[in-house]
Amino acid sequence: MVQTWGSSPRPVGSWLAIREDGQVVGSVSGGCVEDDLIRRVQTEILTRNTPELVIYGVSKEEAARFGLPCGGTLRLLVEPSPEQAVLEEILKGIESHQIILRRVDLHSGKSTLYSGSREDGFSFGDFEMQTSYGPRWRMFVIGAGQLSLYVANFALASDFDVIVIDPREEYTEGLHQDGIQFIKGMPDDVMQELGIDSHTAIVALTHDPKIDDLALIDALQSSAFYVGALGSYTNTLKRKERLREFNVSTEQLDRLHGPVGLEIGALTPPEIAVSVMAEVIAVKHGKQA
Repeated sequence: MVQTWGSSPRPVGSWLAIREDGQVVGSVSGGCVEDDLIRRVQTEILTRNTPELVIYGVSKEEAARFGLPCGGTLRLLVEPSPEQAVLEEILKGIESHQIILRRVDLHSGKSTLYSGSREDGFSFGDFEMQTSYGPRWRMFVIGAGQLSLYVANFALASDFDVIVIDPREEYTEGLHQDGIQFIKGMPDDVMQELGIDSHTAIVALTHDPKIDDLALIDALQSSAFYVGALGSYTNTLKRKERLREFNVSTEQLDRLHGPVGLEIGALTPPEIAVSVMAEVIAVKHGKQA
């Protein structure tokens, strides 16, 4: 989706991939226009070789027919013949936690790839469309206790890549769940090996300073977008004093969310996990937390 007017169920830059047999992945309207778009792609657009603009909701009547809210209008760019090699290169970059910038010539449909940054956004003009693709949001969960598993599951449901790290032998069994990767080792060592980037959240939940503090030193000195640690207000102050002894600056300590999670009166592990994920998501979207 390249442009919207009025209200729109999906943001600009949303993707929908349509296979020849009508199978789809993604969404450009939350279900309002997808059925008609699939029909048009199968019967008309797939026979062409260059990108084509498709507009829905030009009139109030059409917006109402397609279920667009408040008379919204969607402008879509359909690429009938995306370059397979380019898509594979983008996927490879995402898997290696790079940000890839793609520019598409609207006349020829040809793409050019560049190294990108988080500042690169979506743009659409008369001759070119620019999109950026970044690594999946990722969460390192320090500690493999009961709370950690709830946090990991909520993070997984929020489309994070989840890695649980714990060096303790007693936690090596019983932590086998689809979608959650468990690594036995010291968190600071594991995180250094995997790398921390601006798409990474780090949540320390062991309640053991020997494990949490070493991880937090690296986390607070990294580009991670969120760093949080379990503990009371008193324990959080004590933790900050310990971390100062390891040359963690006041500015870096101010990045620490502790006690971790939003104040919603959470008492049980599932409730605390909800508060943690709510805070992580708020920070991810630039909201005050």
